[in-house]
Amino acid sequence: MIKAEHLVKSYGKGELEFFALKNIDLEIPDGEFVAIVGPSGAGKSTLLYQLSLLDKPTSGEIYLDGIKASDLDEEEKTAFRLHKLGYVFQDYALLLELTAAENVVLPLLMQGMGRTEAWKKAERALDRVGLGDKMRNLPSQLSGGQQQRVSIARAIVHEPHILFADEPTANLDSTSAWPVMDA
Repeated sequence: MIKAEHLVKSYGKGELEFFALKNIDLEIPDGEFVAIVGPSGAGKSTLLYQLSLLDKPTSGEIYLDGIKASDLDEEEKTAFRLHKLGYVFQDYALLLELTAAENVVLPLLMQGMGRTEAWKKAERALDRVGLGDKMRNLPSQLSGGQQQRVSIARAIVHEPHILFADEPTANLDSTSAWPVMDA
């Protein structure tokens, strides 16, 4: 499902060049749950951004669901991300002027799903993460853990082939974390 060959991501040039990722080979079969662990600054988020097509590697190849990422143009990458991938960002990446439900429904509407079906799916996703009673709240009216759960609901609402999560339960207590991981 996910494969990286000789993946390199560097910043800067010459003597100032810094390698965040250096010659990474990785293969994750379909259906696997994989956690990347390491100290702060080790390149975990950088690896996630490369594999999820949110950033372009300096060199190397990435294959997702059998498709070579470098063969896709930007429009095709955007469509691939929208339809096949889900993201839980460390900083939530919620749109502050939209309610919890509107944040969750947005990717479905962008995919072209009908409004009625999209709203039903968004409500179910928020229920799954324990926020069925917070659908009309703006992010500013939610705690950090609740915002994180809205982000998770948005990531899973379209049942992506691959779900990328950057510290998805970091701001959740253990009581909230387990149901979220099951969602």
